[in-house]
Amino acid sequence: GEGRLSSCGSAPSYCPVLLGHGEGVTQLNMPTRLPSTLGERAVSVSAVYHSLALTAGGAVWSWGGGASGELDHGDEQDQLLPKKVEALAAQRVVAVFAASSHSIAITTDGA
Repeated sequence: GEGRLSSCGSAPSYCPVLLGHGEGVTQLNMPTRLPSTLGERAVSVSAVYHSLALTAGGAVWSWGGGASGELDHGDEQDQLLPKKVEALAAQRVVAVFAASSHSIAITTDGA
């Protein structure tokens, strides 16, 4: 598959980037495909105030609120759309977990 994800629901005023559909999209009443593709099939997703998607090839993508650096892009910026986590690109990730202000990734070597 092409790795497309869908989201729905309401993004709170303090985290309007949560749904992953770009600026201004804060309410979706039906599952709606995200506008960007991951390039391969997503096999797992975890979300709180930010979202993580794990692909079949072990790549991690993140979007949503990033005020605590939880998106793992080396900054504290919010992401409107899914963005690949380059810091994990050289590793094969097998599981991800999103908490309120941090993220966890487990790699094949357990790191």
